[in-house]
Amino acid sequence: MSEPPVFLAAAGHPLRWRLLGELARGDRPVHELTALVGQPQNLVSYHLAKLRTAELVRARRSTADRRDTYYALDLARCSALLADAGGALHPGLRMSRPGAVLTAYGRVLFLCTGNSSRSQMAEALLRSRTAGRIEAFSAGSNPKPIHPYAVKVMADRQIDLADARSKHLSEFDGERFDRVITLCDRVREVCPPFPAETVHWSVPEPRTRPDFDAVADELDERIGFLVHTL
Repeated sequence: MSEPPVFLAAAGHPLRWRLLGELARGDRPVHELTALVGQPQNLVSYHLAKLRTAELVRARRSTADRRDTYYALDLARCSALLADAGGALHPGLRMSRPGAVLTAYGRVLFLCTGNSSRSQMAEALLRSRTAGRIEAFSAGSNPKPIHPYAVKVMADRQIDLADARSKHLSEFDGERFDRVITLCDRVREVCPPFPAETVHWSVPEPRTRPDFDAVADELDERIGFLVHTL
């Protein structure tokens, strides 16, 4: 008998499964995971290392506090491994990978510091992917002009950001959303409470054109999974 598939071997431990479940909701530093699962930090760090070795979880140093590291679940890799795990036992059990969601509706607010690139790109990508069925908005804690690379990268994806406007997050005070998503580690620290589920995606600030392409790809992948939750 061959070894168990990678996903089952990595996720089969009860604590690792709990950590995956928490990270499926959003990116978190280890001290928050420790509090959520009620286990000591050395044990949580050990199992996070196992998940990183299996490439189910990735880590990124916080831009707000360099002493912190945010852990994120690689949903695309989990999807691929799960799709193959059933087939490893029997071809008839091979799972299909998740496709497009045509019935999602709701309101989502993306936040970052400048509202000049990441949150603008996320807003545009979500609106485009769902043909406007999900209302998407964005804002920042310290708004700045839209970055030219953000406009160019979106134009390459047939999405027009030419008329986009940077907005302060206070413009949305009192509004209701189904999800508020912080994309910047700094803005997460100053985000006011919203009457909505708030989650964090630790996305690095892009600086070069390749950075902007990489951020657009990451946001598009994350948004593809987000719509399944709305």
